[in-house]
Amino acid sequence: MSKKRILVVDDEFRIRKLLVEFLKREDYEAIEAKDGEEALDLLFESKQKFDLVILDVMMPKYDGWYVLESIREYMTTPVVMLTARSDEYDQLKGFKLGADDYVTKPFSPSVLMARINKILNKDKDEAKELRFGHIFMDLSSRQVYIDKRKVDLTPKEFELLRYFINNKGIALSRDKILNAVWNYDYFGDLRTVDTHIKQLRAKLGEYAYYISTVRSVGYRLDVENEVIT
Repeated sequence: MSKKRILVVDDEFRIRKLLVEFLKREDYEAIEAKDGEEALDLLFESKQKFDLVILDVMMPKYDGWYVLESIREYMTTPVVMLTARSDEYDQLKGFKLGADDYVTKPFSPSVLMARINKILNKDKDEAKELRFGHIFMDLSSRQVYIDKRKVDLTPKEFELLRYFINNKGIALSRDKILNAVWNYDYFGDLRTVDTHIKQLRAKLGEYAYYISTVRSVGYRLDVENEVIT
């Protein structure tokens, strides 16, 4: 089996070398990019396929936000943001743009590796497809179909739907949803969950009622709605 390839994007030489060293210890193949422009060239112009991107925010030429938006426009590749800025606004912005995790400097390389391992191995022992009522999820291709009609979901919407199906019938709090889907203990504004659920319901169309609001708790995927008539 070939090694999983990770793109390390940071304008600090010392940080890149440290990350590359730890990634190699974990048996990953690491490729470096010193700025946003070089990162986009590697992602879109080279023939290399990356399994994950570690992306610094503050960089010359193109910053991390621009690179993240470019990735999410065309790819579902997991992205871990790496930055010295720890305020809630930046963290929320990263998640809204589709980041899978957000790590602030200074950081523990061992903790970062643990988060990367969790992201890349999260599908390891799971089923390759999920079904709920009129919804079909192909986890390998990350495609979703409703009544055999393909529906385009953002990476976070996809993970949110998968989390609901894996926990159908259970009332899920916003905190629990954030920790599971965003892979982060987030203590700020919980409205990001409401925003994503509103968007997901809109894409579910006539089956938006699958996701019910549980007063004073959060949300639930109702099993009584699963029956196909």
